[in-house]
Amino acid sequence: MLGFSIQKLLFTVAAIFAVWYGFKWVGRMKKVREREARERLRRQAGNGGGAGTSESGEFGAGVSVSGAAEEMLECPTCGAFVAITGAKSCGKADCPYPG
Repeated sequence: MLGFSIQKLLFTVAAIFAVWYGFKWVGRMKKVREREARERLRRQAGNGGGAGTSESGEFGAGVSVSGAAEEMLECPTCGAFVAITGAKSCGKADCPYPG
């Protein structure tokens, strides 16, 4: 009853392999998700996340590449949101910001 048999031994080995490969698979999926998240953040930082880029594709004053949040204020002239610190002109004649 408590003795070793080939069936018990094979089942134990199969269970160990299943658990081992399950953990390896979970670890690989975690690395893939982390890599995709880093790439997504890199792409958002590369193009400013769609907001904060000018027509020429350059970063505006309020875009932070590190991903830190900045306080934004709506420009009364053009309606675009610009960072409170370091705001630059939008190019319109009556823009209140320097630059």
